[in-house]
Amino acid sequence: MAFANDRPIFLELADTIAADVLAGLYPEESQVPSTTELAAHYRINPATAGKALNTLVDAGIVYKKRGLGMFVATGAPEALRRERRAELHTHYIAPLLTEAKRLGLTPADVVDLITKDPS
Repeated sequence: MAFANDRPIFLELADTIAADVLAGLYPEESQVPSTTELAAHYRINPATAGKALNTLVDAGIVYKKRGLGMFVATGAPEALRRERRAELHTHYIAPLLTEAKRLGLTPADVVDLITKDPS
């Protein structure tokens, strides 16, 4: 994983782990890598790795089992899907429909453009 320069590393790492949860690499109730493992793997400061995991704890994606590590919370994948759907609408769909309206396109026209075979 390459980290972007304009965004804090801990947020990039938290997003990567969340994407892995969403993809099923870490199923519900499975353990995620420890702070030490993440720090070694990505060659980052352990405090940065810990901050990424704590970000996920605060979001309810993972939880701590004292003395055992961090585990994916029950319902985390669905919560991530809901959050990403909302972000998709806010950042992509709403602006797309606004631009389509400026161009005189209907929502049906937009659907046709999206589903059109590009070949």
